[in-house]
Amino acid sequence: MSSQSSELIKAKTLLGLHDKATLKEIKLRYKNLMKKWHPDLNANDLEKATQMSAKIIDAYKLIMEYCNGYEYNFKEEFITDQFISPEDWWNKKFQDENMTRS
Repeated sequence: MSSQSSELIKAKTLLGLHDKATLKEIKLRYKNLMKKWHPDLNANDLEKATQMSAKIIDAYKLIMEYCNGYEYNFKEEFITDQFISPEDWWNKKFQDENMTRS
């Protein structure tokens, strides 16, 4: 495992993200953790709060860099396949087979 993938897994764990988190979930988790660990809100343990908020910020930056490198597929065929009904999908996938068996 490369050090970059190891760091990404640590960041995911620190932010408490599941394996298929959306951008919205990532941002919400970051926001909630920063509310919890912000140094201004943890005056009784300022040193720990400062360390945790720095770790959270670094983890969020790393994950966002990873997400921003993702290439989205905007091919028309791909997009229409994402919003196809199960019946249309079946027909599209197996229509040739059904015709040859008749």
